[in-house]
Amino acid sequence: MKIAFIAPSKVPSNTANSIQVMKVVQSFIELGHTAELWVPGDGSVDWQKLKLHYGLKVEFPIHFIHANPRLKRYDFTLKAVNAAKAWNARIIYTWMPQAAYFALRKGIPTIFESHDRPTGMLGPWLLRRITASKQPKKFAAITQALVHVLEKEFDVRIRPGDLVIAPDGVDLERYEDLPGPSEARKLLGLKDKPTAMYSGHLYAGRGMDLIYALAQEFPELQFLVVGGNPESVLKWQDKASQEEVKNLTLTGFVPNTDLALYQAAGDYLLMPYGQSVAVSSGGNTADVCSPMKMFEYMAVGRPILSSNLPVLREVLSESNAIFCETESVESWAAALRQLLVDPDHSQRLSLQALKDVRQYSWIDRAKSILEDWQSWQ
Repeated sequence: MKIAFIAPSKVPSNTANSIQVMKVVQSFIELGHTAELWVPGDGSVDWQKLKLHYGLKVEFPIHFIHANPRLKRYDFTLKAVNAAKAWNARIIYTWMPQAAYFALRKGIPTIFESHDRPTGMLGPWLLRRITASKQPKKFAAITQALVHVLEKEFDVRIRPGDLVIAPDGVDLERYEDLPGPSEARKLLGLKDKPTAMYSGHLYAGRGMDLIYALAQEFPELQFLVVGGNPESVLKWQDKASQEEVKNLTLTGFVPNTDLALYQAAGDYLLMPYGQSVAVSSGGNTADVCSPMKMFEYMAVGRPILSSNLPVLREVLSESNAIFCETESVESWAAALRQLLVDPDHSQRLSLQALKDVRQYSWIDRAKSILEDWQSWQ
C-alpha cells in the first residue's frame, strides 16, 4: 500500500520529533508498504549520512517543498497533500493538523498523529474539523492522557472507532546483545566506574539541574549526559569546571546509530522530567508526553529512575522503574542509594522492563495504527 507521510520536521535534525518521524516511516516500510516523505525545506538527501544520523536500515524518497514562513506552512501542507494525491497515495499520514484537514477535505483516508495540544490561532479550529470529519481517518494519540486533555480543553470528542493510542517505540533489534556497562564504557573510552546515565536534550524541565546536584551528592559515581545542543553542553561543562565537579561527562549529540551503546554504558538510567517539560517547538508536554528514551531505557535492561509524572505510568510502574518526586534532589538521592545497596532490586526492575518493552517496537506500533484500516477507508 502506498502511504504518503507529511511532517513538519527539518531533515536532518537532532530534534526528537525529527528522529521519531524517520522511525515511523521506516516501520511502515518494514511492514511491506511503499512510503514517501514530504518535509518543508530546500534540502537534498545523503542517505549514507541519514542512516547513521537516524539509525535507519532502509531508504525511502524524501521530498523537500519550500515553505513561506509568513504562511505558517499552510502553503507547504497544501502542496504536499496535492503531491501525495498525484502520487496516488492510499493513505496520508501526518503530524500536521493543516495537512490532515486538507487531506480529509480531498477525501483521502488520513492518519493524524498527535503529540500535544494544538497551537496557533487556527490550531483548535483545525482539531475540531479533523475530529468531526466523517471522512475515513485514524487519530493516533501518543498517550491516553493527551486524549483526555484534548477532549476536555478543546471541547472535542474523538470517536472510539477513529482512535488508537500509539505510544512511541524502540528499535528492539538494536538493543539485543548489548555489552554490559563496564564493557560498553571501555568501548566508548569512558572511565570504567559506576555510572548514572541520561540521554536526551537539555531543554528546560529535562532535569539537568537535578543531575548536576546528584553529581555533587555522589562523587563516587560518574554521571554521563548524552545529548544537548552545543550551547547547552558548553554551559554545563563550564559550570562543572568552575565548581570542580569532576564526575560529570557531557558528550553532546551522538548519532542515533551509536545511542544504544552509550545508554548501555549506564548502570542506572535517569529520566528526571520536571513539572514543566519544554520541547524544541516550545510549550509544555509534562502531562501528555511519551518519551522515546523511556522505551530505549527499558530495552537497555538497566534500572530506571523516573520522575513521578502520571502520564509516564501509562507505561512504567513500580515493577519496572523507581519513581522519584519531581525536582526533589532528596528523593532522587534516596532512590539512587536504594539501588546502590540493593543490586537484586536493580536486577528485578531491569528484567521486568526488558519483558514489558517487547510490546513497544516501532513495527508493532505501525501494525496497531493500521489495524482494521479497510473498515475505515
